[in-house]
Amino acid sequence: MSNSTTVALADDTKPFDWKRLIFMFTGIGLFAFVYYCPPWPDAVDPMGEHFVLSQQAKGALAVFLLAATWWVFEVVPIGVTSLTIGVLQALFMIRDPKVAFKDFMDPSVLFIFGSIVIGMVFTKTGLTKRIAYKMLSIVGEKTSMIYLGVFVMTAALTHVMAHTAVAATMFPLLMAIHALYSDDDSPTKFGKGLFIGMAFVAGAGSIVTLLGAARGAIALGFYKDIMNVDISFFELTMYMFPIGWLMTFLLWGFFMVVMKPERARIPGLKEKASRMYTELGSWSRKEILTAVVVIGTVLIIALKNFIPALAGLNKTGIMLCSTIAFFLLNILDIDDLEEIPWNIILLFAGAMSIGFCLWETGAAKWLAVNWLVLFQSAPPIVFILGMAFFVMMMTNFIMNVAAIAISLPVALVIAPYLGVAGEVILFSALVVAGMPFLLLVGAAPNAIAYNSKQFTTGEFFMWGVPASVILMAVTWFAVAVIWPLMGMQIYVPPTM
Repeated sequence: MSNSTTVALADDTKPFDWKRLIFMFTGIGLFAFVYYCPPWPDAVDPMGEHFVLSQQAKGALAVFLLAATWWVFEVVPIGVTSLTIGVLQALFMIRDPKVAFKDFMDPSVLFIFGSIVIGMVFTKTGLTKRIAYKMLSIVGEKTSMIYLGVFVMTAALTHVMAHTAVAATMFPLLMAIHALYSDDDSPTKFGKGLFIGMAFVAGAGSIVTLLGAARGAIALGFYKDIMNVDISFFELTMYMFPIGWLMTFLLWGFFMVVMKPERARIPGLKEKASRMYTELGSWSRKEILTAVVVIGTVLIIALKNFIPALAGLNKTGIMLCSTIAFFLLNILDIDDLEEIPWNIILLFAGAMSIGFCLWETGAAKWLAVNWLVLFQSAPPIVFILGMAFFVMMMTNFIMNVAAIAISLPVALVIAPYLGVAGEVILFSALVVAGMPFLLLVGAAPNAIAYNSKQFTTGEFFMWGVPASVILMAVTWFAVAVIWPLMGMQIYVPPTM
């Protein structure tokens, strides 16, 4: 009997996946219900301005609900769900097809592509093993300390480089660590904790400086335009540092509880890691070239914020220069292009498309106004946390910069009437915008971690719920205790 016949017979005997069918039609049903529903009421902001939900905006919400359902329950490969986002926009004329599909090659998507290539190069040249063995020889055999070492390294790196690049760099390192823990690629609790934890902590660390992600610099510029107040790099770091590191250590404790490793220690790991590091010998030419290219890329992107001569350089262009350099230096070849996880690239391409769709059709603004006006008569702390909750939820689906941009103007209009200072609105939004713990599309590190095959999108969502509760609790603690102690003005005399 041929192999193809055997595979066909195996497929025939495989039980029918009713769960997949149910969620497939759930997504389609949500799309149809929202899209064909009669017109919904306008959103009205505190100034009396009306925001109409057009048919295109309703279509954007409909696509948004279908995509979220299919992503969470993996009805089809996550990259295929992303393609569906573009297809629905084109077929239902929610946006011009040229615009909808152009977002699939947005510079942010190509930045993620370049970051993933860096991770591939680290693996191919052996730098990953070198770093992994060195780290393990320091942190020792306890799996709890391995968790802590990985999380601290991830958070620290995001202070000086983009969290996407950090995740792409850490990914092969974690694969090497897990290979020493388990003899096969089967999912383990330790593996789930390593990879989901790395993704979560990359977000926590990235809020501390302007170098961890673009959202910080853009939000500060946006705040200056609205409030005419300039917040410096160092002021942002001062207020965000305790929050980012508090979340890092809380997440370590969280994963030690919910993803406690099957083994408390890996006997002989420290000596084995030291021996394997020694066996690697001296650095090869390709390792040295890789390190030079990567360090040079990170430095140029980081210095863009401080050196005017570099300010005009696009970070995606800089990142892709490293990709080109790897091929010019014969570190990568044509066969390596086949190793690119296109499923992950497509995931973010679709996320950019639906994000821009919600933004450009006005659907996101309609949601923001409807949500925030619910709190216009609430106690100040409830209003602040309500705004933060909206940003946290939206940043799981659309660009965190867009989530801040649609909510800040409305929140800053309401804030004076409740006696809330604008600065606390900005900083609490930036805290939650950096940590989308529910969906893979919320941040690139989430999707990069998924490529480990250690967890499903459903598991990621499930553990993201309590992690998001922790995040909201930390945000409350920052507003109520930490920031006032540091001198931040939280409340002002209410505007009558």
